[in-house]
Amino acid sequence: MSDFTTLTSHIVPVLVNDIDTDQIIPARFLKGIDKQGLGNNLFYDWRYLPDGSPNPDFILNQAAYRDAKILLAGDNFGCGSSREHAPWALTDFGLRAIISTSFADIFYNNALKNGLLPVAIPQESHSRLVTALQQDPFAQASIDLASQQVNLPGGEAVTFPIDSFSKHCLLQGVDEMGYLLSFLPQVEAFEHAQA
Repeated sequence: MSDFTTLTSHIVPVLVNDIDTDQIIPARFLKGIDKQGLGNNLFYDWRYLPDGSPNPDFILNQAAYRDAKILLAGDNFGCGSSREHAPWALTDFGLRAIISTSFADIFYNNALKNGLLPVAIPQESHSRLVTALQQDPFAQASIDLASQQVNLPGGEAVTFPIDSFSKHCLLQGVDEMGYLLSFLPQVEAFEHAQA
């Protein structure tokens, strides 16, 4: 996974509360364990019409938002089942951060373990961001993980919480296994000294 230091992007708003993991990636697409291609099925039932053609009214199908790296969601994003496929689909689509007022705990932790930064901001800041996007649909936000700060359109800087271990792993671009493997030289040196 690639490191996450700073990210500046325009924002794609999907302002629905309680988006669950089955809406993010429907269960019928969970047959494999390969992350590749899951982005094609992200928000499938919203992105595609019953005949399988793209829904032109869904925001992620609009060309102007295809390169957005930040999703703005409603409250309680990622609720429902614990499927790790949800952050896999979001990152495979190209998203690197989700801004919301709150996240379901299991989704939050799965996101962090898979290189997707969940940014929880206060309701007042979220409301101001929604208003800014209504005024300028292509406004940008900038997220600085080291300082744990998101700079919203208009200059408001909002601090967000993240635990130190997850922050370290994201900054280094490693998952938990990669973190453990970073100590391999010390382990081998210890084993050699004990032989």
